[in-house]
Amino acid sequence: MTIPDHHLTQGERRIRSFHPHWKRLVLPFIALVLIAAASGAALFFIPGDWDYALYARIAVVVVGLILLTIWSFVPYLRWKNTAYVLTTHRFTISTGVLNKSTDEIPITKVNTVSSDQTFAERMLGCGTLTVESAGDRGEIVLRDIPRIQDVRTELFRLVEDASDGELDGR
Repeated sequence: MTIPDHHLTQGERRIRSFHPHWKRLVLPFIALVLIAAASGAALFFIPGDWDYALYARIAVVVVGLILLTIWSFVPYLRWKNTAYVLTTHRFTISTGVLNKSTDEIPITKVNTVSSDQTFAERMLGCGTLTVESAGDRGEIVLRDIPRIQDVRTELFRLVEDASDGELDGR
């Protein structure tokens, strides 16, 4: 989910496109493993000579699929369909699985760029990016941004270039 080239304005180029940090997928992956293991164990321990064994196995499979959908598949789709695109003219945030929401912050409207990292986030190389703009929304807080220092540096450089009246480093 990124900006197609035909949606870029004349002279605009893509600097960076990325999704939230992969740490958002750790809990859904653990849920996937636990649900698969619990479902497998439940299927194994249902006695084969029991009158309702077929119904019990069907119930285990249905409940397992429902839990996998809610706790693993939906979070993965949310992660996959959340995209950040930094171009020479704007910073775009796209979210949504079935419904799509897109926020665009023109680089010329950005006032302040700051980042925040916990110790664990520093170890993983991610963090929270806060972008304050002169628009209606004011401050936008973006969590779990990968390579936060690189993104902040590039965004700050683009803001400085825009305030100096330069485009694309010219």
